[in-house]
Amino acid sequence: MPASLSQHEAFIYVMVMMSAVDRHMADDEFAGIGRLVRFLPAFDGFDEHRLIDIGRECSAQLAAPEGLDVVLEMIREALPQRLYDTAYALAVELAAADQRIRNEEIRLLQLLRDRLGLDKLTCAAIERGALARFRK
Repeated sequence: MPASLSQHEAFIYVMVMMSAVDRHMADDEFAGIGRLVRFLPAFDGFDEHRLIDIGRECSAQLAAPEGLDVVLEMIREALPQRLYDTAYALAVELAAADQRIRNEEIRLLQLLRDRLGLDKLTCAAIERGALARFRK
């Protein structure tokens, strides 16, 4: 297993993974990650200049054999249980940003929910909140 992640890196891996789930990560998606990193308290103390390097590391890890499973486990191990719902919320935020959630995104959210042991009610509340924030 690769080296362990910091909490900040784990959150970024979650967002990169969600952005890249369709095998294409657009510049506006990466810019959205940057905005969240600058805005959210979960990233206090994080050096945002590391964002691109961490994104590349995550992409390389995902491309490796068993990459998705390994990355999900790295995320789970890096975060304390009290931050599991925060990681899920970050994934949902990126999935909901374009106001349509694709099948690949739904499947990744299910995998993340299961790996982190989050209950369906908590996840539904997070998902509903994100959809409400992005509604026009």
